Amino acid sequence: MDCKQQLQCEAAPPMLHSLLQEQLLPITLSQAWDFFATPRNLDEITPPDLGFRIVHCPAETMHEGQIIEYRVKIAPLVWIPWVTEIKAVDDGRSFIDEQRFGPYKFWHHRHTFEATEGGTKMTDLIHYALPFGPLGSIAHAMFVRRKLEGIFRFRRTELERRFGRMA
Repeated sequence: MDCKQQLQCEAAPPMLHSLLQEQLLPITLSQAWDFFATPRNLDEITPPDLGFRIVHCPAETMHEGQIIEYRVKIAPLVWIPWVTEIKAVDDGRSFIDEQRFGPYKFWHHRHTFEATEGGTKMTDLIHYALPFGPLGSIAHAMFVRRKLEGIFRFRRTELERRFGRMA
């Protein structure tokens, strides 16, 4: 089989989706970084119905190369592992978490923090793809997109409750 034939046999790449959320927090850049650089705080800003649990987090402060293992509930009584690696840490400004294995075929989440007048602008940019080809596309349209948006709405509300709202 030559290269051209082999390429035609490979599966099509997964459909890549993205989600962008920005939020202004009335706290300093240092306070924002301290909160988000502590992986265990993720539990506090994740909806309870997700059943999110940290199973293994070897350090209390995030660092490049850190592997964190979670369990998430995708349906009643159905728990799956989710393992991420912290990548590309720019201390005080940004970091990336990437899924190593879990519910997505691809997951790349960039967190950025920028000092603004009166607080900090926090930006989440997620690129993700689902497994299962056409079935994954149907699941995305029917459920997954709305679920992710709901998780980030909950996060926004919890951060406002914890830190307040920009005037």
